[in-house]
Amino acid sequence: MTENTLIDEFLNYLKFERHFSPHTAKCYAADLAQFSAFLVGDTERARGGQSFVNPAPSVRSTAVAGEHPPTVTTGTTAVLTSTGIGQKLRAVTPEIVKSFLGFLGGQSYSKSTVARKLATLRSFYKFCLRRGYVEAHPLAAIRTPKQEKRLPKFLELEQITTLLSTPDDNTLLGARDRAILEVLFSTGVRVSELVDLNFADVDNEAQLIRVRGKGKKQRTAPIGATAISAMNRYLDLRRADARSANFDQVALFVNKHGQRLSTRSVRRKLDKYLAEAGLDPSISPHTLRHSFATHMLNNGADLRSVQELLGHQSLSTTQVYTHLTTPRLKAAYDDAHPRS
Repeated sequence: MTENTLIDEFLNYLKFERHFSPHTAKCYAADLAQFSAFLVGDTERARGGQSFVNPAPSVRSTAVAGEHPPTVTTGTTAVLTSTGIGQKLRAVTPEIVKSFLGFLGGQSYSKSTVARKLATLRSFYKFCLRRGYVEAHPLAAIRTPKQEKRLPKFLELEQITTLLSTPDDNTLLGARDRAILEVLFSTGVRVSELVDLNFADVDNEAQLIRVRGKGKKQRTAPIGATAISAMNRYLDLRRADARSANFDQVALFVNKHGQRLSTRSVRRKLDKYLAEAGLDPSISPHTLRHSFATHMLNNGADLRSVQELLGHQSLSTTQVYTHLTTPRLKAAYDDAHPRS
């Protein structure tokens, strides 16, 4: 392979074989571009982090049947083509990685950001090792910096009730927004999973939805009667709209132009209702996911069930929510311990 295709081959692997989202692939590309700039001594670009990478990957559309997937070009190799970066990447040693960590430390990055960049390099060199591009993994003996544990923010039930009752469901868009908020809290789905929902994914009778999660993994999630009622209210108004024949006939949630709703639009709508309800403006759609998990655990759901409902691959990812259930644990202790 040529020197200037190593990173692009890895990014194609993430997209076409691992089915990573474009946003995740973009973050990997930015981290590798920064590391590449560091390797060639371009500290100005390395300090800029993501600033010297194209805003989003573009895909050459020249692939035909029987060929390899089209190449994702990110701007990384375009900047560094003449520097022999492929050879430098293959020659990386643990000492070079440690030097890069020292460089990152001097840029005042948070421990979580450094950990993410290390995770990118681990994945990249694991890929290179499997493809035979390197003989040893340069990060095998390097530990990820210990991170501060931050507890997820969640909403109390009273706050949830206030937020969910804020949209006016007498209008099409208001009914849509209430349905969105109800579904997010009822199911705990990610906002990316919510906007990806289709009509065919909803089973009203069984009170289930089919969710396409990270890595194209599908799961079935229960949905409550209140959320289903809100969805049906939205769909009734949508069918009655004079423009409905021109709306996307597959997507469940559409914008005012009838096209599939974006994650950014959901965030903007949430910001609007947070302001109207007088709630913390830093609350995000993901806060509703955290709230779902927290209230499930506080009301007696077991950790394994919540793991399945959230679509977490590892139980350790779900365990962070146990830190938020202290009152329930204290009550269980008081009820069960003979000398409490």
